[in-house]
Amino acid sequence: MPLPDEKPDGEKPLGERLAGVIAAAGPISLAQFMAEANAHYYATRDPLGLEGDFITAPEISQMFGELAGLWLADLWSRAGSPTDAHYVELGPGRGTLAEDALRAMRAARFEPPIHLVETSPVLRHNQATRLPTARWHDDLDDLPETGPLLVIANEFFDALPIRQIQRGASGWHEVMVDHRDGSFTPITSGPPLDDHIPEALRDAPLGSVIETSPASESIARALADRIAKQGGAALIVDYGYEGVMTGDTLQAVSRHEHADIFAEPGERDLTAHVNFTTLERIGWAAGLTVHGPVSQGRWLESIGIGARTAALIKAAPHRQEELISARDRLTKSEEMGALFKAMALVAPDWPAPAAF
Repeated sequence: MPLPDEKPDGEKPLGERLAGVIAAAGPISLAQFMAEANAHYYATRDPLGLEGDFITAPEISQMFGELAGLWLADLWSRAGSPTDAHYVELGPGRGTLAEDALRAMRAARFEPPIHLVETSPVLRHNQATRLPTARWHDDLDDLPETGPLLVIANEFFDALPIRQIQRGASGWHEVMVDHRDGSFTPITSGPPLDDHIPEALRDAPLGSVIETSPASESIARALADRIAKQGGAALIVDYGYEGVMTGDTLQAVSRHEHADIFAEPGERDLTAHVNFTTLERIGWAAGLTVHGPVSQGRWLESIGIGARTAALIKAAPHRQEELISARDRLTKSEEMGALFKAMALVAPDWPAPAAF
C-alpha cells in the first residue's frame, strides 16, 4: 500500500489528468480545478507550520485554541450543561486547536466526545497522535444525529472551491480553466450570466469579478440545519468580507509566499476570501441567531486574550517576548486581527454567546 504522499503505481500526476480531461471535453470550471487541486494537496501532505506552506492561528499560539474552548464551555454551561453535547471541528489541521480547546474545556468540567470532519489521511494520522479518542467523519452527514453540536470551523471555508464570473465586452461569463501550450490558464466562456448578477453590480467596470462558493453554501446550510434541529452553536473564524462586492480573491500559497495559482495543480494551497454575509443569511434562514462577524482581534480581546497572555507570562517569564508577539500577531489590525473575522451561529433556544 503506498504512503499517503505517494501516487499508486500507474497513476498520472494531477496536472496530467486534468489536462487529459480538458483535452477530451473542453475547459473545466474554476470550481472543479480548485476542488481537484485542494483535494490532492491536502490528501498528500501536512501543509502547516514553518516547514510547510502556511501557518494558522492555533499554530501561532495555544491561546487561540484555549480561548475558543472556554468560549464553547461558557456557552454550554449557560445552556444548562447538556450531557449529550458533542465537540465537532471542521478541517482540524494537525489537531492543535482541538487539543488546546479540549484541555481548556476539561478545566471547566466539560469533556464532550470528539468528532473531526477530515478527509486527509496524512492529517488524520497527525490528529490521532493528539486526539486518540476522536471519531473521524468524511462529511457532516455522518455526525451524531442527537445531542447539541458545538462546532469550530477555523480557516475551513476559505479552502472550499469558488466560482468566478467576470464581466467582458459581451457581458458576464464564468471563468473556466483551459490547458494551452502545456500550461493551465483561465478563460471566460459559456453563455451570458447577466441575469444572475445582482442589479447593483451589473454595470461594474469591464474585467470585474464576482465570486460565489456553492460548496460553502451547501455545507453551511447542512451545518445550520443540524444546529437548528439538535441545538448547539458553530464558531466560524476565517478571513473574508461582508456584503456584495466585486474582486478576485483567489490566491495560491507555497512556502509562505504567494505563488502561481495555475501552475502545478495540487502542489500548493488555493484559497479565497469568505463571504460572511452569505453565511449570515444561511444562518438566519435556518432559524438560528447570528452573532458577528466581528474582527478576530476584537473577539480575542473580548474573550480575554490579554488576561491569558499575562497569566502565561507569570507562569513562564522567559516566554514573555514570545507570548506578546503571538498575541499581537493574532490581534493587531496590521497582522491577522482585522482581515480575519469571527461569527457565531447559535441554536434559537440557546443563550447569546460571549464576546459578540
